Amino acid sequence: MAHEPHPPPGGEPGTSIPADERAGLAPHQMLTGYVNGAFPMDEEGAPGPVGWYTADPRAVILPPEARVPATVRRMLRRRGYEVRVDTAFAEVVHACAGDRDGMWLTPRLEDAYSRLHAGGWAHSVEAWHGDVLAGGLFGVWIGGFMSAESMFHALPDGGNAALAGLIGIARGMGTQVIDVQVESPHVMRFGARGVPHGEFMRLLRDALGAGDP
Repeated sequence: MAHEPHPPPGGEPGTSIPADERAGLAPHQMLTGYVNGAFPMDEEGAPGPVGWYTADPRAVILPPEARVPATVRRMLRRRGYEVRVDTAFAEVVHACAGDRDGMWLTPRLEDAYSRLHAGGWAHSVEAWHGDVLAGGLFGVWIGGFMSAESMFHALPDGGNAALAGLIGIARGMGTQVIDVQVESPHVMRFGARGVPHGEFMRLLRDALGAGDP
């Protein structure tokens, strides 16, 4: 998960799922993709099915090991953001899509995540400053597994507030794994680490049997 995620390099073996094996965009197809360890990324105007990818190493946050940097904790106290869940899901997803070149979160993926949200699988974590949406993130929960898809900020540190909120919520729910997919300096500050594909699949299998979304 990042502000501008990109598919893993296509030249790396095992990163792109062959077209005839990709999951579709119906809710049950999306969930099948996630439980098999993949994540979708689209390209504006691309023909054919949405691309599904894996990453090796895979970046994960394990909630018991996660940390909120001291600078972020001080910021949260100073700015007074309020963390809410699922009060503005569509707005968060649309803000994450933005208008960037090479956008991966295309309108058809926005629609797919909206259907997952309607089914109780996709959720947003939001940081609010009064009536202003300061930042947020969204992802898919399956059992004790959460795939964090994207994050945005409209006010300073709004994304950090949402990510810190997610970690606290995940701990409270007993979530075992937060999949952030690709390593970045930002998520590493919060305790993310890269794990080999085999270890990720083991963590995923264990997490899928724990808890309810």
